Amino acid sequence: MVKVKVCGITNLKDARETVESGADAIGFIFAASPRQINPLAAKQMIEQLPPFVFKVGVFANESLIKVKRIMSLCHLDLVQLHGEETPEYCDKLYPKAIKVIRLKSEDSIKVIPAYKASAILLDSYSPNELGGTGISVNWEWAEKAKRYGMPIILSGGLNPDNVADAIAKVQPYAVDVCSGVEKSFGRKDPAMVREFIMRVRGEKQREEE
Repeated sequence: MVKVKVCGITNLKDARETVESGADAIGFIFAASPRQINPLAAKQMIEQLPPFVFKVGVFANESLIKVKRIMSLCHLDLVQLHGEETPEYCDKLYPKAIKVIRLKSEDSIKVIPAYKASAILLDSYSPNELGGTGISVNWEWAEKAKRYGMPIILSGGLNPDNVADAIAKVQPYAVDVCSGVEKSFGRKDPAMVREFIMRVRGEKQREEE
């Protein structure tokens, strides 16, 4: 079954509703971003969430010391590395590291074998933003990335309307959504989150929604 991560959680209400909707993982952004969250705020939220849900911290070009400090403070299960982190950097966080590859071209996937990570997350490329752009990746490139034998997490421009098609094309290990389940910036829409997860699971949309 394809796993679901909802990223860019900024408040406890969204965190709880996302977990109750059936998400396998939720993401907290500690890198520079409009959805950036203070580690202490994330810690307080995480302490009020139920078990069996992975808590993921998103970082970009951060020092290892700071990453490890926030991991410990917030009791994070995994870190998602969205910057220009080297294979050596990732190796020091293995097996708790997910490396993000932003697909600028099909050749972008050729760096995957250099990384020792628990999974590779494929996101869209933007010269101005590291993520959360709402731009879809090339699904054909993403499908080809599976040849390297790493678990692939598909991100970039996913929403309730296209996620089923994306899964059918790419067959990823997991999908990651952020802006695609927001009606107002930085706040998750619970109906959209539920619908997204139902589409991933292959369930029919509830009529009342």
